[in-house]
Amino acid sequence: MLVLTRKKGQSIVIAEKIKITVLDMKGDQVRLGIEAPQELSVYREEIYEQILSENIVARGIDVKALEALQQLLENNKDNEGEEQTPGEH
Repeated sequence: MLVLTRKKGQSIVIAEKIKITVLDMKGDQVRLGIEAPQELSVYREEIYEQILSENIVARGIDVKALEALQQLLENNKDNEGEEQTPGEH
């Protein structure tokens, strides 16, 4: 993860197409302005996750099985680099 410090009015640019500007800061909140091509969707993370979940349900995929798979993959990623004994997968 790239971590940047920006002040009010300063921006970052992503892939020459997306510009994110700090508009205001009050307490623990930051207001951001996002300029992106119309063909790119921009969502708050919680809304994006809700859309993904609803799309999974609409496709008839077992959400609990998918969550279990995601947990398994995360655990596997956490265990990468650990030595395995022969015969272990």
